[in-house]
Amino acid sequence: MMDAVRDRLIEMIREFTANCGISRVVLGISGGKDSSIAAALCARALGPENVYGIMLPDGTQADIEDSRAVCRALGIRAREVNIGEIHKALKEAAKAGLPEDLFPGGIPVSAERESDINVGPRLRMTVLRYIAQSLGAFLCGTGNLSERTVGYCTKDGDTSSDFNPLGALTSKEVVALGLTLPELPPHLVEKAPSDGLSGKTDEERLGVSYQQIHDWIRLGSSGDEAADAIILRKYKASEHKRRMAPILDPIKGEIV
Repeated sequence: MMDAVRDRLIEMIREFTANCGISRVVLGISGGKDSSIAAALCARALGPENVYGIMLPDGTQADIEDSRAVCRALGIRAREVNIGEIHKALKEAAKAGLPEDLFPGGIPVSAERESDINVGPRLRMTVLRYIAQSLGAFLCGTGNLSERTVGYCTKDGDTSSDFNPLGALTSKEVVALGLTLPELPPHLVEKAPSDGLSGKTDEERLGVSYQQIHDWIRLGSSGDEAADAIILRKYKASEHKRRMAPILDPIKGEIV
């Protein structure tokens, strides 16, 4: 089954880019399964010479060698842009402008931590958009259906792309797809996913497993009431991430 899914996705990448007159693709390479598999699909569809893998460490990235290994294995064009200094400068500039009456004594540590974690994906997307537009290329998204379902993605960050070949597949299905791509090292396809920012795996941050999310999506239940409640709560709370920003139309009196 996944062989057919792989081949159809490759055809669809060719069709989509050709219809738009675009022959190049840019995507961020994290060293995880999603970006590795998306890059492999694009390389097969368009040729590795037309795929630009951008590595975007935020200061020091412990698994940066995995990102480099993906680019070498696929033979794609690779570039490394460290966003560490940009991130630091943004934090200093933004915090300097915050009114003291709103945050007497500073931003609460928990709020600052979560905001800071989301800065990374947004800065990365800015860099990727800059490079893609400079090259006249499309930006390929790498998020999967499991992440989007529970809102494990950053608005204006990794949710932003011109197309996404993995967005209709659960995390479990993405792994199965990746195992049909022999050009990718299997240990990277099956690598435990993490955001590379918080120091925790995705499942540790989510409080549920990707298997449970897969079953909730495909079967209607994970088989665990507590897990189902967590997934449903996250699904409802993250609806805004799966929609374009609503427009408040005073002429029609509608929110569209």
